[in-house]
Amino acid sequence: MDSLRRGFANLRTLMESHGQLAHGAAERGEWNNNLEAACGALAAPQLLLALECRVVVATAAKVKIHVSTVDAYDVRKHCCTQTVKRSEDGAFRASVRCSVDAELQQHSRMEVRLYREEDLRPRCTRSCLGFTSFSIADLLRSKEPSSSQKLRTMDGGAGEVGEVTVSRLQVEEDEEEEEEDERPADKRSVLCDTLHGSVQDRDDSPLMRAALCSQVCKVYRFQTEDRRWLLVREQMSETPLSFSLPRQLLSALVQEHEDRVLEVKELSDLSPHWDGLRHDVIAHCSQLTSAYRHTQAELDKLSTASSCFKASSSKSDRHLQFVPTNLHSQRMEVTGPDSAGVWYEVVTFGAPADHHQAFRHGGLKKLISKHAHHRKSSVSYSRDEICRARELLASVARLQPLIFGLAEELLSVCAEVNFGRLREALDSLKEQTSLFIHALKDELVKRALLDIHDQSASNNHSDHVHSNGLHCEVAPADQEGAPSLRLQDAGEYGGEEWDQTWENVGKCLDCILAMVERLQGRERLLQEQSSPGDARSQNAASPSSCSSSSVSSWQEQLLPLVVTLRDCVREAVTKARAAMTFVVLQGAVAATVAQGPAQIVQRRHAVFSQGLSAVVCGFMLKLFGGLEDPGFLQQLLSVGILAQFESLLSTYGEEVGMLEDMEVGVADLSSVAFAITEAKSEQPDDLLPTLRGTWGGFVVQVPLPSETFRSLPQELQAGRLIRVEPVLFNVGINQHQSLADRFGDSSLQERINQQSCERLRAYCNKLRDKLPNTAGIQSLLDLLSSLDRSVEAKKRKNVEVLWMAAFVCRKVNGVRLTSCKSAKDRTAMSVTLEQCTILREQHALSQQHFSSALDSMRRDGCRTENVQKNVGSRKFAFSSVQLLTFPKLYRPPDGSYG
Repeated sequence: MDSLRRGFANLRTLMESHGQLAHGAAERGEWNNNLEAACGALAAPQLLLALECRVVVATAAKVKIHVSTVDAYDVRKHCCTQTVKRSEDGAFRASVRCSVDAELQQHSRMEVRLYREEDLRPRCTRSCLGFTSFSIADLLRSKEPSSSQKLRTMDGGAGEVGEVTVSRLQVEEDEEEEEEDERPADKRSVLCDTLHGSVQDRDDSPLMRAALCSQVCKVYRFQTEDRRWLLVREQMSETPLSFSLPRQLLSALVQEHEDRVLEVKELSDLSPHWDGLRHDVIAHCSQLTSAYRHTQAELDKLSTASSCFKASSSKSDRHLQFVPTNLHSQRMEVTGPDSAGVWYEVVTFGAPADHHQAFRHGGLKKLISKHAHHRKSSVSYSRDEICRARELLASVARLQPLIFGLAEELLSVCAEVNFGRLREALDSLKEQTSLFIHALKDELVKRALLDIHDQSASNNHSDHVHSNGLHCEVAPADQEGAPSLRLQDAGEYGGEEWDQTWENVGKCLDCILAMVERLQGRERLLQEQSSPGDARSQNAASPSSCSSSSVSSWQEQLLPLVVTLRDCVREAVTKARAAMTFVVLQGAVAATVAQGPAQIVQRRHAVFSQGLSAVVCGFMLKLFGGLEDPGFLQQLLSVGILAQFESLLSTYGEEVGMLEDMEVGVADLSSVAFAITEAKSEQPDDLLPTLRGTWGGFVVQVPLPSETFRSLPQELQAGRLIRVEPVLFNVGINQHQSLADRFGDSSLQERINQQSCERLRAYCNKLRDKLPNTAGIQSLLDLLSSLDRSVEAKKRKNVEVLWMAAFVCRKVNGVRLTSCKSAKDRTAMSVTLEQCTILREQHALSQQHFSSALDSMRRDGCRTENVQKNVGSRKFAFSSVQLLTFPKLYRPPDGSYG
């Protein structure tokens, strides 16, 4: 017994020296209580393990081996970290001694992590080489003295990093302990098994490994109102989307701008004014393309294995401008006494803003408004109209030479005096000319010509219209009865004149058809009136040939009509080409120069990229969790997915500019859509989402394994798009917001919340109309009314707005996203409060334990790990004076800040 006590004392001394004590406990004194209780039990074995680690990618001479036992009630119950030198054979060897009671033997896991440390000073940057975990019960029950475990990278990869050989050297057993092992597991133990099983299976799935990496987990036990226990698993994860989606977006933007340059370069010779616009577009696109290629090159230098996280200290780095700051998924699994695990997710990331360009002149909202005020009004065309204009230009360019060639062929066939060849040439000319007329009848051409005339009149640029100013009219028939055409000067242009232009092409064709028919009829009549000769003469007079004396007459009479047809086609082509060139050029201007200087456009793209990565991460988690819910899948098809952004930025100082950036970035996400695709394989790379489309119409393709994909509704399998409905609610809570409320201006916050409230109501109304039988849909009206009242109330730091908006979002299966400046301090307060509120409202967490649960999550939970990753300290960056201005529920416990 004395040796057992000494073992515990040594273990406590070792762990205290490394600062590793019982994370997740509601009270810090629980560690000592656990030790004393364990010492009081006569059966507490000492487990001695030998670890041999071989890491393929390790280059350091020393590594740190971190070993911990993950208990269902007190996560990281036993922890130790050892600095180990590489042996001559390349292995890192260490020994670990820990106490394992009966409960720990049955229900806990041991985790081993290897860290590379270039600098062994305190607070140095550590890079995790790999980790593995295994069941303690399996290790003890195994007949083999050792077992090998594969080391995995933090992004979920397996079998590529190395392995750990665990050897069991000694287990001190006691008879009472053996008896305790034979006791039936109580309800808490059953819950613990359920928790570990669901967590392990879900985290190891290919889908989750593709979406999340570098997980940090904490497990708590909280008491319910009926004095039973809740097991809560808190997990914070990075995501490879932090870098993969910005890379794809940059590639798409580079391709789009390069295509636009080629597009405007291919336009025909332009007037000086139009040519100047073309050069502006080319210069604008070239500047952005050069900047984006440089950013791409910088991102490509980063190793894909380590590119899942951008620290808050790097938010102003130019080459990380498109990467979201401190992006993580915060997930919580709750296992109740009578229920299986239920998951809740929140995506946390630094407010999408361009810190590199800073906020001296405001954010995007102000910059875009200022540019729009000085910008001249321009004609706008939709994306479909611009595509149709390009198609019409291509059709005209193909059909004009074809019609001219067939007209020449018609005149040549006349010289061959062959009725059969003449009919074939005439039919081909008729077919191609009809296609030409059909293309010209597009209303877009008429509208564009009117826009050209209006703009020419207002700007006094008569040379904008590249046409000959002529149109055709039908004149009375000549003495032969054949129609002819005459040309007149066109007056002021009207829409009906374009109709006259393409109609003249058809009338020319009719004249040619009528003339050929007339000439053929005249030839047949001459043959019938000729006296019949002998049989050989009759055979020679074939109906498919005509006398050579009439050949010149045919060509003389058809030539003017063919020339007129060519003139009318040429005039129509000139006008149509001018109109469609105008549409394409205006579209290029609207997409580039009209958006503002390149710096504004780049800022907008960067902010959009940060928000896109966060939304895609949230959507993937929501989709993976709802694959077996037909109601949720039908909701995606009917009304899309709601993305509710919660912002804690103040409306004072630089954070005003951040909020203006965020407002525009969130609004731009409304043009994004999701599509579900079938993955090629279940490899992580094949399960990563891909981006296609152009600015204003991006589609994110989310792949699913074949078996899962085939279980989806047919509409989703067919590629039906899922629209995104983003809303943003902001309430500042820090000391700067106090200054803004008293001496500044909060109108930006009020406007954002009011507009988002209206959009949220519209989404809920649409959901109620499309899916009236959705559970709890009727209660949304009361929730929205409460949200309206909270938004309209003139109350400082009215965080009820955020609570109500989050509640509505969860009610409609939306994606929750929370942000502050860097997502480490204020965001931590919001996320932990939301988690404890869910435990209280959805899982009957005892009210008297609410505060202790909240303090425990803030003192020992995942968000302290987040602070450590960002700034190298486990304390939130608050001061006591600052916290006096915070709402009470957003204040951390003593000792967790400073």
